[in-house]
Amino acid sequence: MIRTVQVEEITENIKDMCIKAAHFLPEDMRGAMKCAEKNEKSPLGRQILEQLEENLSIAAEEMIPICQDTGMAVVFLEIGQDVHFEGGSLEEAVNEGVRRGYTEGYLRKSVVKDPLIRENTKDNTPAVIHEKIVAGDRVKITVAPKGFGSENMSRVFMLKPAEGEEGVKNAVITAVKEAGPNACPPVVVGVGIGGTFEKCALMAKEALLREAGSHSPVPHIKEMEEELLRKINMLGIGPAGLGGTTTALAVNVNSYPTHIAGLPVAVNICCHVNRHIVRTI
Repeated sequence: MIRTVQVEEITENIKDMCIKAAHFLPEDMRGAMKCAEKNEKSPLGRQILEQLEENLSIAAEEMIPICQDTGMAVVFLEIGQDVHFEGGSLEEAVNEGVRRGYTEGYLRKSVVKDPLIRENTKDNTPAVIHEKIVAGDRVKITVAPKGFGSENMSRVFMLKPAEGEEGVKNAVITAVKEAGPNACPPVVVGVGIGGTFEKCALMAKEALLREAGSHSPVPHIKEMEEELLRKINMLGIGPAGLGGTTTALAVNVNSYPTHIAGLPVAVNICCHVNRHIVRTI
């Protein structure tokens, strides 16, 4: 049975999601922050985490963006194969939702039309849109505004297969160590292993959306996540890069089959805010 969805419904939801994501921390991230504050060993680190908690409370109570960098809108759409869209272009509907969200929500417009000429589009469009066709007649929308303090610290490594698991772990730790305070720690580390150059980067981005504290269902990947989190938190970078035992709140790893001649690894780092909001219509 085909279900018809008007694209205006997509627009209105994305508008609202852009505004909410900028002002309210997801519940999983709020829980991870409270846990970090409780377990942080450094007095200065604990003080910084308390200040970050206060900032989050003020943002929610007074409807002030959590961060001045309200990000470039990244939108994931999981579209049921039994859905039929009416009322116009789906891509235009997504961008119209971002446009309304950032203008009506008075959010900072951070997107430039051309990466070299650098003229601001003045409405934070276009969004980065990822579409996936799935079973069913529903549309799952995820809006994840990505600030570039952390985005700029992300890396792709094209490793040789012989470098194996140790090479992967060294690549992830190297990326976090080199990011240092620039990614606004404590961070969430999304990792993609396998696929191709672009596939591993997309998996790393998607890994950031996983609920904090959850793990991969693949046993050896789960072990890697836990080991990487321990080792990253032993780096001593700490909250705001001023030292401490909480450099990362979570390490989430996604994997995919790859070519016999390659071992692609992407590390997509996000600051402690890790904004994302999900709806299904």
